[in-house]
Amino acid sequence: MDQVGVLSERKRAILSSVVLLTVFLGIWQLSVKTPTPGVKAEGLPGPVAVASRAWEMVSDPFYDNGPNDKGIGIQLGYSVRRLSIGYSAAALVAICLGVMLGLSPGLYRALNPYIQVLKPISPLAWMPLFLYTIKDSSQSAIMVIFMSSLWPILANTAFGVAGIKRDYLNVSALLQLSWFKRLWKVILPAAAPAIVAGLRISVGSAWVAIVAAEMLIGGTGIGYFVWNEWNNLQLTSVIFAILLTGFVGLVLDFGFASLAKTLTYKE
Repeated sequence: MDQVGVLSERKRAILSSVVLLTVFLGIWQLSVKTPTPGVKAEGLPGPVAVASRAWEMVSDPFYDNGPNDKGIGIQLGYSVRRLSIGYSAAALVAICLGVMLGLSPGLYRALNPYIQVLKPISPLAWMPLFLYTIKDSSQSAIMVIFMSSLWPILANTAFGVAGIKRDYLNVSALLQLSWFKRLWKVILPAAAPAIVAGLRISVGSAWVAIVAAEMLIGGTGIGYFVWNEWNNLQLTSVIFAILLTGFVGLVLDFGFASLAKTLTYKE
């Protein structure tokens, strides 16, 4: 397909998305019951009410009026901070261990049964143990992120390293490269597409897990904000926070998708 055809296809896709969104918002707004004066509104608020509340929150996102009254920007900042710490630690451990497993089939066979047992466990199932041992709710949430991010990165890294052509490793051995140079110049670049794919999968899992974990630990974070606003029956705030959470996840996924395209190479 030529470039003109690609652009035309993209325009049609964008137009279709806009039309679907407009129809959805229209149906949503029409389905909302008009509140009776003096009577508390029932049911979900419409998109107009949500947009009005969203504008109020983004106009002053960093206010701090105490433990249970913080701006949406502050709450989101706590979540992103926890995500960054737990995700970075998991990526470091998983990539190192994945390289070892990918280069050593015997070690992979020895550890694979344990990996298969631990991988299906929900990250939130670890929360009670983390709370009991660490005795800090925020650090326990970070450990939940760590557990949710570990397995996709580990599996993809091991798969990518194991799939490296032996010719590459033989040439590096022939050139008498040190182990670290071989890792940095041959192994990691060759396995980079698979590693980034694992990073992309795990960041989505980690973002889902942090919201759920923050609902449990309370205090701060976008997950706690959603739960606290629900307790206050502020459904407009809840809906906006849900949409904001999805938007942040979209941005994270788009970033790793762009990185994956950059690292993709053709032989």
